[in-house]
Amino acid sequence: MQILRTMAAACLALAALSACGEMATLPVEAGMGPAPRLPPPNPTLIPTVKTAKAVGWPAGAHPQAAGGLAVAAYASGLDHPRWLYVLPNGDVLVAETNAPPKPESAPGGLKAWAAGLVMKRAGARTASANRITLLRDADGDGVAEMRSVLLEGLNSPFGMALVGDWLYVANADAVMRFPYQAGQLRIDAPGDKIADLPAGINHHWTKNLLASPDGGKLYVSVGSNSNVGENGMDAEEGRAAIWEIDLASGAKRLYATGLRNPVGMAWAPDGKTLWTAVNERDELGSDLVPDYMTSVRDGGFYGWPYSYFGQHVDTRAAPPRPELVARAIVPDYALGPHTASLGLAWSGGATLPEPFAHGMFVGQHGSWNRDPRSGYKVIFVPFSGNRPDGPARDVLTGFLNESGEAQGRPVGVAVDRGGGLLVADDVGNVVWRVRAAP
Repeated sequence: MQILRTMAAACLALAALSACGEMATLPVEAGMGPAPRLPPPNPTLIPTVKTAKAVGWPAGAHPQAAGGLAVAAYASGLDHPRWLYVLPNGDVLVAETNAPPKPESAPGGLKAWAAGLVMKRAGARTASANRITLLRDADGDGVAEMRSVLLEGLNSPFGMALVGDWLYVANADAVMRFPYQAGQLRIDAPGDKIADLPAGINHHWTKNLLASPDGGKLYVSVGSNSNVGENGMDAEEGRAAIWEIDLASGAKRLYATGLRNPVGMAWAPDGKTLWTAVNERDELGSDLVPDYMTSVRDGGFYGWPYSYFGQHVDTRAAPPRPELVARAIVPDYALGPHTASLGLAWSGGATLPEPFAHGMFVGQHGSWNRDPRSGYKVIFVPFSGNRPDGPARDVLTGFLNESGEAQGRPVGVAVDRGGGLLVADDVGNVVWRVRAAP
């Protein structure tokens, strides 16, 4: 068995240059919507690996906007921009960031080395700039003519949230807060740590933040430390979850669990229902398991690692937990297998035309383990009231060129004060702005 595992790991290394494994039998769309098709698992000796080599955008090139929309660069020349936050005065914060160094105790070996090659090919193995940059479009023309380093010296920062006069930042290992005044271009004050976050191996390192509508609580998303618990469940303590932090008392608790890698978070228009976008597990074939977006119930369990999309048991999780599988909540809306759906933003405040007026924007970073590839675009899921209603629509495409290389990869999405949709592109090193076509 060890020889077979070594052979599989060797193929992972070679997969940086060519694809290995099986192919999808269903279109991506079959794995989307409230009732996705879930074929039997198709695990293979050699996991499917089909990475898109990161090449960046040629001069003058840009993504393709859907009909009725136009796209242009809001800011370029950034360093791996991953996440966005729009301040009340219209300034846009960009987390220029990447994964922190792995600890010496992290699982290693040939498979880890091969996975590193795959990530490097995909443009995800650059050193982290560890800063938050402020962009300002003072004349309102859709292009940021001013930029300033607001915060630096952070530890793989990601999520941001402003509550009153405090800017909260989620590092890879802690939630920090910094004093902030409207219009400020730089913060030199040292931050206060308000809560530790699970760190260590950091298989999934991004930690996002969302403030409650009344500003009394913070919600913090924390991804798993493995694909499906293979590092032991002790390594998953406090992970694959969304935490709630009471800002008055500092108390924190697990709000929802069993979410393999929740990243994007947003409030539905009622201001009461929390939604998240979740990356699901790998190595069950190109058709499984679809990523999803879902409303999040207080105390809810969503299956990981013991089951997916409700009670579909994953036999790889050991020991099994049938009592947890029995109460696993079925997600609301599937977003396609291996699309790496990360960004999530409600359309409120946007000035885009129908059919992009009422729903959620989703940034799909793109697959590395599906053949053919999936994701690599921004989509829109229409809502009726507080619920998804209808098939998803493309907003931005063209991130892959004709050779299957990644010119860009969309991550965070946000609606700016002018009603445009901002998209962080961490391969193109651009923040794009989508608006209604003239």
